[in-house]
Amino acid sequence: MVNVYYDKDADLEVLKGKTIGIIGYGSQGHAHALNLKDTGQQVMVGLYPESRSRATARDAGLEVADVPEVAKIADVLMVLIPDHLQGDVYRQQIGPNLRPNSALMFAHGFSIHFGTVAPPDNVDVLMVAPKAPGHRMRELFTEGIGVPGLLAVHQDATGHAKEVGLAYAKGIGCTRSGVLETSFKDETETDLFGEQTVLCGGVTALINAAFETLVEAGYPAEMAYFECLHELKMIVDLIYQGGFNYMRYSVSDTAEYGDLSRGPQIIDEHVRENMRKVLAAIQDGSFAKEWIAENDEGRPRFNPLRQAARTSPIQEVGRELRAMMPWMDPKEID
Repeated sequence: MVNVYYDKDADLEVLKGKTIGIIGYGSQGHAHALNLKDTGQQVMVGLYPESRSRATARDAGLEVADVPEVAKIADVLMVLIPDHLQGDVYRQQIGPNLRPNSALMFAHGFSIHFGTVAPPDNVDVLMVAPKAPGHRMRELFTEGIGVPGLLAVHQDATGHAKEVGLAYAKGIGCTRSGVLETSFKDETETDLFGEQTVLCGGVTALINAAFETLVEAGYPAEMAYFECLHELKMIVDLIYQGGFNYMRYSVSDTAEYGDLSRGPQIIDEHVRENMRKVLAAIQDGSFAKEWIAENDEGRPRFNPLRQAARTSPIQEVGRELRAMMPWMDPKEID
C-alpha cells in the first residue's frame, strides 16, 4: 500500500515567508494560484508578455510578471504549462534564473521522467498532482472540499522537499481528501497509459466503433448516439460512486449479464496485447519522443487527426441532439 497523507500531516508554516511562483494560468494554473492565495500564501504568476491571461490573473488579485522574473524571485516554482513547451521554456527562461535551494515543482512527471527538463543538483525537484481538472479542483476548494492528489520527490537537495510538497498540497486543498505518495516514473507512465487506453483514447474509440456498428447495420444514428454515448454518463457516475459492483447492482439483470458475458468478448486478449504495446511505447520513451517531434515539426499528424475527429458523424449527430437538451449546458468546439 502507498503512503497517504492528510491535513494533519502537512504544515502550512513550511511555506511562511516564501514566494510561490506559478508558471502558467490555464486550467491548472488558475486553480493552484487562487487556492494558494486563499490559504494565505504569497503567490506570483509567471506568463509570457503577450499572454491574454495576464489581465485575468490581475483581476483575480494576483501579482503577475514575466517568467524569468518569477523564476528569480520564487522560493517554490510550480510549472503548469503544457508538457511539450516545458523543455524550451525551462532552458531559456527558468533554468538560468532558478535560485539555489529553491523547489522546482510539476503537476505531471513527463518533463523530468523523459529528460526534457534537467534541473541542477542544488534545487529540490518534486511533484504535486491534483487528480482533477483545474476548474473542478477550484470549484470543490471553494466548497470546502479538496480533490485527491499525488506527491513525488525526485530530488531532495535541501532535505525538506517532502515537507514543502505536503505544505503545497495542503495549500491547494489536496490533503483534505488525501495525497498518495508515488514516484515521477509511476505517475507519468500510469497517467499516459490511462489517458491512451481508457480515459480518452480507449473510451472514444470504443464509443465510435459501437456507434458505427449500429449505423452500418441500419439503425438510426440518433438511436446509436443515445445508446452508445449519451447513456454512458449514467454508468460512469454509478461506477464513480461505488465501483463496478454498485453499477451492476443498479442496472437490470439483463444489462449485468450482458456486461459479464459479452464484455470479455469485446475487450479480449487481442485488445490486452494492444494495451501492452501502448504501455511499452510509454515505458521506453518512444511515445514521448514522438509527441515532442510532432510539436517540433508543426503538428503534421495531430492537426488532421483533430480536425477529422471534430467533424466525424457521431459529433455531427451529437451536436443536433445536445441542442435539444439545453439543461445540459451543451458545449461545442468549432
